[in-house]
Formats: sequence, structure tokens, C-alpha cells
Amino acid sequence: MLNQVRIVLIETSHGGNIGAVARAMKNMGLSELALVRPCDHLSGQAVARASGADDLLRAAQVYDTLDDALVGCQLVIGASARLRKVRWPQLDPRQCAQKVAAEAGAGRRVALLFGRERTGLTNAELDLCHYLVHIPANPEYSSLNLAMAVQVIAYELRMAEVQPQQPGREPAPVEAFEGFMEHLTEALYDIGYLDERNPEKLLRRLRRLFHRAELDQHEINILRGILNAAQGNKRRSGQGRELWQRRIRGNR
Repeated sequence: MLNQVRIVLIETSHGGNIGAVARAMKNMGLSELALVRPCDHLSGQAVARASGADDLLRAAQVYDTLDDALVGCQLVIGASARLRKVRWPQLDPRQCAQKVAAEAGAGRRVALLFGRERTGLTNAELDLCHYLVHIPANPEYSSLNLAMAVQVIAYELRMAEVQPQQPGREPAPVEAFEGFMEHLTEALYDIGYLDERNPEKLLRRLRRLFHRAELDQHEINILRGILNAAQGNKRRSGQGRELWQRRIRGNR
């Protein structure tokens, strides 16, 4: 199960933190580390802090964009230390581990995102997440460093009991979902629904809606077909309504 989990660090600014994360991962049996625009992850300080887990540092994949780091993943969970104005579905570390165990145990790829040491994940990065995981630390002193946060969640992953999963629907990969969201945005503009100056809030809420549904590839294909039809109907000036009424009359 743990081989299906990818730990993704975004713009980590201190090599020692990357080394400490590698150590935490290896302690708990995780092996796949992805780095998005990192500092030098093979520096002497990084290797020293890895303390024997430098094989994970050498095997780490480095990416220019988060989208590239998430290719092939079907579930994305972001670590966040604070609540946002738009509420994402939120998990504690144990709930996160149970969700990951169910998905990864069924052969699906899971990404766990950790943001910058000082500022965490941006709203745009959170948009790519299906869930957020929050570590309920002491509210009077809740500061956790990057490696500590990874260690807590990695421990829960290791302790999670993986139950046999029944074959079921496969959630679509991240890149397919992002293509759908781009198409949806274009279609909403085409049909005149999006005409406000700042549509980001609405689009973010729509993301949350579709993330909760955990769309599979077939469902995305259906929705994109509907969007294509809606865009075409806009150009055909109501032809679709006439065809629909004719169909209703024929079924009476």
C-alpha cells in the first residue's frame, strides 16, 4: 500500500528539511519523494539530516510544476495548518490514513502535498486537493516543522489497517480532472453564465463539488460531452430545446 503513496514537497527552502523528511519517510516505509522547485536536495546538510535515508534523496524526482508532480495520481491530499475561507473536506491524520489506505490498497495512486516552510500551500495548490489534512496540535503552540508533520502522517499511514478492497470505480487522474475544469470554465463563459469580474470563488466552489463526487474517467467524458453540447446549442439558438420537446411528444 505504501508504495502507492507519493510525498510531494513544494519549494522547500532548506536542504536539511528535505533530508529530515526523507528520514521520516524511510522510518515508516514510504519511498516515493517528489520535489517541486526545491533548494539543493543533495547538499551536505540534506544528506546529513537524512541519516541513512540518502537513497531516497538520490531517487527523488524533481519537477518544475506541481501539475507535473501529480501526473498519474487519483487522490490528492494537502497538509494545511490553517482553515480557509472556502472550506475543503478536512481530515485528521488518522482519518487521512484510513482514506489513503482504502484508495492505495485498491491500487490507486495517492499524493500527499506539503507546502513551503513559512507559508504552506497557496489557494491555487489547494484547488488541486480533494481533501485537506490538519494535525490537531496544541492551539497555544501549534508550530510543527516540515519533517515533524510528515512524520506524524507517515506514522498513521503505517499504522492503518488495510482491509481488502472490492473492485470498484477508478477516480480519474488529476490531469483529466484539470482538463475538465478548464473545459467547464470555457463553457460557462461561452453560454454567458460567467460574466462577473471575479469568478474564482464560484469556480473554487464547483471544484469542491466535483472533488466530493470523485469523478471517474467515464463520468468526466459524459460531463465534457454535455459541455460540448451546451456550447453547440448556444450557437444553434435553441435547436436542442426543439429536439428535446419532439422527443417528449414522441414518448407520450
